[in-house]
Amino acid sequence: MSAAPDPSLKELAVALPDLPWPLLQSVAALADAPLAQIAERLRDATLPYMGSSALVIFTEDCTGRPQKKAGDEDIISRVSITELDTLRATLKDEAPWFGEAELAGKTRPVLALKHASSNALLVLTDPPADPGRSARLDLVTYLWRLTARRIREKVADAPPSYLLESRAASAERLRVTAELTDVHSTTLETLLAALRSSSLEDAAARTTVIDLTAKALIGLRTHSDRTTDLVKEPVAKAFERLREDLRPLTRYSGIEIEFIEPPLNGRALPGEVAHAARAIVRGLVLAMTEQPDVSRVRTQWDCDGENLLINVRDDGRGALKADAPSIARLDRRVQALTGTLRIDVMPGWGADVFVTLPLDLQTSRPVGDVAGWDLAARELEVLEHLVAGHRNRTIASTLGISENTVKFHVRNLFRKLEVGSRTEAIALAHSHGLR
Repeated sequence: MSAAPDPSLKELAVALPDLPWPLLQSVAALADAPLAQIAERLRDATLPYMGSSALVIFTEDCTGRPQKKAGDEDIISRVSITELDTLRATLKDEAPWFGEAELAGKTRPVLALKHASSNALLVLTDPPADPGRSARLDLVTYLWRLTARRIREKVADAPPSYLLESRAASAERLRVTAELTDVHSTTLETLLAALRSSSLEDAAARTTVIDLTAKALIGLRTHSDRTTDLVKEPVAKAFERLREDLRPLTRYSGIEIEFIEPPLNGRALPGEVAHAARAIVRGLVLAMTEQPDVSRVRTQWDCDGENLLINVRDDGRGALKADAPSIARLDRRVQALTGTLRIDVMPGWGADVFVTLPLDLQTSRPVGDVAGWDLAARELEVLEHLVAGHRNRTIASTLGISENTVKFHVRNLFRKLEVGSRTEAIALAHSHGLR
């Protein structure tokens, strides 16, 4: 007998008219929202209860794009990380805060809420006058807490494509900030040198301008340092967050989890590496604890200056399978960050998993001259995988595409390279310096 189809929201609204269906639909939309749309969904959910001209989320969980915004374009296009960071520093707890703050280059009334566990910030600009502890404000606070938790969950379970895009955005923001710092620092330092010249007569004016310029230099350097901090996380702090994530499992599973901490002076981790490392270890620990006769799991992080080195070991029977679906998913996440995952299974003694994650963004552009082939970016990626000896299934899994799409790109490669086989394509690529 086939199962009855799920009722639609329209049917439920007719059957249960007393329930707050618009609010329930808003909660469902927030739960399903992709990260790129979560600010818009939260604004749609809050507007009926708390009007605002713009909504801004500031979260360090999303290191590539820490701001998520919706509303007045004049506000969301100009708000800066420095302004949001300054506002967040004034908030002492999770209690809603009404007041005036510098945002988008202008002092304006705001409602600000901070999420305790993630330190994420929500800002509503031009809200209604302070309503006190009204039911509407409590509802907005509830929706914000739900959103902040969903952001953390989505980042923790992000697909490889998100990790790559986020890491590229982090690198680009660092590059732009460094360029701006160099340009403005040179300009301001030149101005300072001119104003300090003894040939200028108005000493009082010179002193005032020197002070203002010095403050501008300090502010610029602080902005640069803060931007760098947002996309990097000290390795010891990242490991401590892992310990907190696994604390409930330690408490309730009856399995001992031993943590071997990384050196305190280890190199800071790019945010995407830190998030991925925690997710990978969580996945490995869960896979290990689901095996029979596992009483102890040991996890260790180390850093060699170029890579984060992860080791997770259990004391079970050695039943962990390298081709298990859970391990395959983790391996894809590792590959997305150009890392490696290796499992050593010792029957009767347990499993030992080693993961290496590079700390620097890897570029795999060919050294040789292949411009004459006029390859699209995806075709070049497929060719690089062919040269590495990968089969279609591996290429499809790594790039997040179907095997049929890989075959389509391979056919295009054969046509553009004027070859008839993979062996010929690889040989030709080698002859042009592609390794």
